[in-house]
Amino acid sequence: MTPAPPPAETPQPAGTPPQAEAQPAPPAETPQSAQTPSPAETQPAPPAESAPPAETPPPVPVPVPGVDPDEPPAVPSGKFGTPGRPLRRSSFLIGFTGALGVLLAYTLYLGIRNAGGILVLVVIALFLAVGLNPAVVRLGRWGVPHGLAVAAVALTVVLLLCGGVVALVPPIVTQSGQFIDQIPSLLDELRRNPTVNDLVERYDVVERVQGAANAETVGRALGGVLGGAQLIFGTVFRTLTVLVLTIYFLAYFDKLRSLGYSLVPRSRRQRVQLIGDEILAKVGSYMVGALSIAVLAGATTFVFALIVDLPYPFALAVVVAVTDLIPQIGATLGAVIVSLVGFAADLPTGIACAVFFLIYQQVENYLIYPKVMRRSVEVNEVAALLAALLGVALLGVVGALIAIPTVAALQLILREVVLPRQERR
Repeated sequence: MTPAPPPAETPQPAGTPPQAEAQPAPPAETPQSAQTPSPAETQPAPPAESAPPAETPPPVPVPVPGVDPDEPPAVPSGKFGTPGRPLRRSSFLIGFTGALGVLLAYTLYLGIRNAGGILVLVVIALFLAVGLNPAVVRLGRWGVPHGLAVAAVALTVVLLLCGGVVALVPPIVTQSGQFIDQIPSLLDELRRNPTVNDLVERYDVVERVQGAANAETVGRALGGVLGGAQLIFGTVFRTLTVLVLTIYFLAYFDKLRSLGYSLVPRSRRQRVQLIGDEILAKVGSYMVGALSIAVLAGATTFVFALIVDLPYPFALAVVVAVTDLIPQIGATLGAVIVSLVGFAADLPTGIACAVFFLIYQQVENYLIYPKVMRRSVEVNEVAALLAALLGVALLGVVGALIAIPTVAALQLILREVVLPRQERR
């Protein structure tokens, strides 16, 4: 008999270790303890690493005609339903919107131009409130209630204003009446002068004067009288408006300041508040210092006018005090007015006035002004002069009064904001 061939070996894949020799089969039944697998054997085998899924491309949005894809979707408002899609940005809509912007800007310009007088009064009241607020704060530190402190400061301002009016109005009325009474005597003196008579006959002055004295001239004179009355009542109205606004700003100064700071973004509010408080402190210090210097100049002038026996010394003192508030040129203007009054009295009095003001201005410029203004503002002389000239050109005397504190505020902003930003670039 031919022996049976050995069984063919099953081929194994590459990298697979050869199988061990066949072991005898285990018994059919195994005790329960032997059947319990070890914890290591019970752990499931780690899953085989699978290939990452292929990335799905994002869906391409389908453009909808008449809808801007950059606009956010409509969000329902609840009470009034869901708003519709925004209008399409067409060239017509852009041009129409630009035209509305130009029209609005022009309307705003017309409103500011027509309300220029009221805005000037508001600016004056703001500066007065900023200048008087340190007095209110000082009274508050002494234990005076805020409302009573504001009332005391406002009453002091009203008394000073009434004193100035009482000092200026009677001399003006008296001098005008005296001049009108002296007109006939002046005309008689002119007629006695042969040179004046020659000129009158040569140029027919009498006939021209008689021809000018007609209804048209009378109407113009009446218009001038009405214009003068309108000027007086207008001045009274503006003065009362500034006074009322100043009291209002003083009463609500802290609230208005807090409201202004709250309009600034929160990230910049602290820095803006520090710079704003510094500007308000400088403006207030300047106003207090300027008022102190003006009162001192008026008091000195009053004493000098009593010594040299000038007419209406209190009125001249008020004029000097008011003009001394104008920076750079105010003191000289007051000195010229008082000197002219002195020369009208007699020559020695006029010379004494000129010498007195020449000496006093030197003392004020080099001794009084630096000591009073040392803690308030430090402005270059050239910048102060240019600011005063520009203020007079823009707002008249009011512009000259607010020129120095405005320059001080701009100087602080330039030093603390603009220049550091330029250095960081």
